[in-house]
Amino acid sequence: MPLALWALTLSAFAIGTTEFVIVGLIPTIANSLRVSVPSAGLLVSLYALGVAIGAPVLTALTGRVHRKLLLLALMALFTIGNLIAWHAPGYETLVVARVLTGLAHGVFFSIGSTIATSLVSKEKAASAIAVMFTGLTVALVTGVPLGTFFGQTFGWQSTFLAVSFLGLIAFVGSWILVPETLNHNRPASLLTQLAVLKKPRLLLIYSMTALGYGGSFVAFTYLASILQNVSGFSAQNVSVVMLIYGISVAFGNVWGGTLADKKGPIRALQIVFALLALVLFFLTFTASSMWLSLLTVLVWGAVAFGNVPGLQVYVVQRAELDAPQAVDVASGLNIAAFNIGIAGGAWGGGLIVEHLGLMATPWIGSIVVLFALVLTTLAGRLDVKDGIASHLHPTNSV
Repeated sequence: MPLALWALTLSAFAIGTTEFVIVGLIPTIANSLRVSVPSAGLLVSLYALGVAIGAPVLTALTGRVHRKLLLLALMALFTIGNLIAWHAPGYETLVVARVLTGLAHGVFFSIGSTIATSLVSKEKAASAIAVMFTGLTVALVTGVPLGTFFGQTFGWQSTFLAVSFLGLIAFVGSWILVPETLNHNRPASLLTQLAVLKKPRLLLIYSMTALGYGGSFVAFTYLASILQNVSGFSAQNVSVVMLIYGISVAFGNVWGGTLADKKGPIRALQIVFALLALVLFFLTFTASSMWLSLLTVLVWGAVAFGNVPGLQVYVVQRAELDAPQAVDVASGLNIAAFNIGIAGGAWGGGLIVEHLGLMATPWIGSIVVLFALVLTTLAGRLDVKDGIASHLHPTNSV
């Protein structure tokens, strides 16, 4: 794999770290800025909303910009956004910083895959994309717990300074290593992307994604608060729990992909969503015990992101039937749906914390995931009714 690809991977690592590290720092930020925990939780929602808007809208608007120039501009925006967060004098400035970095995130992953594939021969395209997205997985395993540790030990501002330093290294690496001559196929226009949203079956999948992913974030956004205030972990030990969660997520991604290949996306998603709903429900009762909560978080990580492969495979399969001229657009909009789920889950979780308390977030999140399970079962039955179930998921038996 060319060195330029590792510059993209480092960028993905920095971006993944800044997206999820905020979860471990919410109690610290809330105390430091003298805002409520739900208000601090909005920093997760607003970032995800920036990603959801940035992915389709800004990608279409920057379609004529040279890919390397756009990549460098995105990493510059990302670095500046984190520097603003580092020096944020108050909550409002931190909100602006999170939105800016979210916008950069959305466009980066929209163009990152095409840049990665243009760096290698055609038969290595899938491997190149996998290497780039490894940055996200490594961010969950190492970047988030390390960032949480830095924030708990040296103040939350230090985390954003460290991430901005990573962004600067990624900028320099991309500037030096990414070639000027990149294949540049102009992405679909905004109108073409909006046309995909007229397809009812694709909208059903986007709803499955938003609810299945977002339901987990109803509770995950406030996991650090639960661990400190209910389970009895110290602020410093939260970073260790986040490390355990990240390792479990890495396993869950592989497991989810294998399950989707073996059983088909619908059946795999039914299994993952059912397990995720159970884990969230059990957290309601295990959170008061250190060891039981730790075990629950370990299982949670394995299923929380296990739905990603199945959802991405299924949206591509459906798009090949419903919108063959816009498969990439349909896949990209599913990434937006993931982030709409994160934004909605974090926002809804904040309302729940404010009105019902912290420990209402796990069981309500479980109910949201159950809605995703119902929609998944409906999608499978519609496939059977349409006579295409054997094409989309040959081993499924809904």
